[in-house]
Amino acid sequence: FSAEMIAGLVQGTVEGNPQITVNNFAKIEEGKPGCISFLANPKYAHYLYETESSIVLVNRDFKLEKETKATLIRVDNAYETVAKLLSIYESMKPKRTGIDPLAYVSPTAKIGKDVYLAPFSVVGDNAVIGDGTQLHPHATVGENAVIGENTIMYSNAVVYHGCKVGNRCILHAGSVVGADGFGFAPTESGYEKIPQIGIVTIEDDVEIGANTCVDRSTMGSTYLRKGVKLDNMVQIAHNCEVGSHTVMSAQVGVAGST
Repeated sequence: FSAEMIAGLVQGTVEGNPQITVNNFAKIEEGKPGCISFLANPKYAHYLYETESSIVLVNRDFKLEKETKATLIRVDNAYETVAKLLSIYESMKPKRTGIDPLAYVSPTAKIGKDVYLAPFSVVGDNAVIGDGTQLHPHATVGENAVIGENTIMYSNAVVYHGCKVGNRCILHAGSVVGADGFGFAPTESGYEKIPQIGIVTIEDDVEIGANTCVDRSTMGSTYLRKGVKLDNMVQIAHNCEVGSHTVMSAQVGVAGST
């Protein structure tokens, strides 16, 4: 893409050569010809005058101390703009489709269009997989579970029986949706397990980090509402409800019924 084309995509203003082109991204301190970088944090400003990147995104109010080799594109918010460009870049990658012969799909499961099921992925009885969804190696969808459209389950992600995952969700490697809530009744002889007969309901545009667990409810459902983002190694206990667009960083633990 040329600087002129990129500026058009992000409503930016070009300073320098509008015809210079890039085909990759790079951190400003590691810039190379043919790459686009960004400058959002002032402590990295000195790299702007040294970088080999062909194009650098900067905020409109950024003041140059001297000339730069790179062509600049001035935008309202450089950090948000590079996120937008990365999303465009990611969306242009070809999507894999098809069911590998080594995948297991129950005869009673319903599989949508343009789905990708990698080797050793598993889809259980009466499960539903929406259009465009991808299951990577060893991803497992339990019986009667429902996965929406254009969702990605990376290796070893698991959605237990009966749970529901919405559209455009991402479940990273090792994440577990629907394991039993931690329910035990104390007795004279120890602790008796309380059956966890509920489910987990995950709405659209949710991302769950690696090795994060969302437990099924004792009854009813544990909920992750639309747009929730959970980092790696987060624990959401049974019967919790996490509101729309909530963000939790690594190693957060939320107790039951919160």
